[in-house]
Amino acid sequence: MSYLEKAQKLCAMMGEGKTMEAFEELYHDNVVVQEMPTGEKREGKDAQRKAIQQWYADVKEAHGGGVDSITSNEQDGITTVESWMDITMQNGHRMKMSEVAVQQWKDGQIINEKFYYNMPQQG
Repeated sequence: MSYLEKAQKLCAMMGEGKTMEAFEELYHDNVVVQEMPTGEKREGKDAQRKAIQQWYADVKEAHGGGVDSITSNEQDGITTVESWMDITMQNGHRMKMSEVAVQQWKDGQIINEKFYYNMPQQG
């Protein structure tokens, strides 16, 4: 399976509500994830698993979302995913968020991921 196909599979599973299943299958045990706007860095699958679970606990309602584009550099094992979401947080603030994820793959799994996103206005 190409890296493009793997990134497409990840997005498809997430779109079906299978985020944790996709994470367990497609993320390396030694993954490093960075939130570029904030500088936050998580190392290891356990740390990223907790961050995903916390994110979903903070979201009250999803109003929409999607993937605008997926690209792949097959030679270097890098994919990028441009996506968006419209969500309401538990505190009642609704926000629209655009994001680009840059993923580096190793042994068929994501070993490094960087998220670039707008800091959404809440309200």
